[in-house]
Amino acid sequence: MEIQTRYDVFEPGDQTALVCIDEPEVQRAVVEQLGSLGYKMHTGLFTEDISLKLKAQSYDIVVVYENFNDSILEGNPVLMEITRIPSHQRRQQYVVLIGTSMVTNDEMQAFQFSVDLTFSISDLSNFAPVLRRGVVRHKEFYRNFSDCLRVSGG
Repeated sequence: MEIQTRYDVFEPGDQTALVCIDEPEVQRAVVEQLGSLGYKMHTGLFTEDISLKLKAQSYDIVVVYENFNDSILEGNPVLMEITRIPSHQRRQQYVVLIGTSMVTNDEMQAFQFSVDLTFSISDLSNFAPVLRRGVVRHKEFYRNFSDCLRVSGG
């Protein structure tokens, strides 16, 4: 099975996702479940391509494979790029780190890697419901903060 490249056309108001997974079976499962939730997607195969996409588009969801491009987790180039995103843009995104060493919904592990959700590949069949709950929780968490920024003109 080969990795699929996907580059949907985004319209204003679309739910958008960037999928940075280079493991074909995992990518297919994630793309299918994101599609079932109504997300339009771009997939990234190379670090440079992902870097440009992150700078050009503010995605609602970014899903990163822990060993993307044969990297070790601590040196994952996509995670390093995400930490460089300005905070006002980063608050709008929900970043998911997926892999074999991840524990699904482990908040300490998510904090450790500066992501919003960690997800184990062994739970892949439950990706959509866990993601949906996480995104709702994220929006609720930032709602008051975003309202204050909007009122203050920030």
